[in-house]
Amino acid sequence: MTNKDDLPDCFGDLEKVFPMGPKGLRETPEKCFYHCPVKTKCLQQAMATKNGIQVEEEVIERSTKVGAMSFFERWSRKKQAHRRGLTMKK
Repeated sequence: MTNKDDLPDCFGDLEKVFPMGPKGLRETPEKCFYHCPVKTKCLQQAMATKNGIQVEEEVIERSTKVGAMSFFERWSRKKQAHRRGLTMKK
């Protein structure tokens, strides 16, 4: 397991590790994607924040609009995201 002191300053910061790209979609920067040894845990940490849950809900909405997700799947995934938000540490 990685020591907290060994983690980069950007660890878990949604706006640094999954910022909005020029096309209006979030993108992982190249320096994170190819060169960071803790990229998976970092992105998981970032997506576990309230802002990360909001991003997940935006993805769900986009998927529904383009027909990639049914109403019931959308409802289920939004409910799961909402529950994670309620159980988060403040």
